[in-house]
Amino acid sequence: MRDALRQKIIAVCDKKILAKGETVGVSFYAFFANKNDDPALLMEAATWWIQTHRLDHFEKALKIKQLVQAGL
Repeated sequence: MRDALRQKIIAVCDKKILAKGETVGVSFYAFFANKNDDPALLMEAATWWIQTHRLDHFEKALKIKQLVQAGL
């Protein structure tokens, strides 16, 4: 995963956790605007989320942040 995506995921998870607590859920769409302006980056996130880790559509933001920080 490219570093820019890793940083974006961590920042979004931190923001959501701060606003709604450690049990808040996110999907990989949470890291993108409503328009598909970077399809390659979206596919990178989707591949990491769906194919690599076989995550459910919604996962706890804390779990996602920990996976990303661990470099998994």
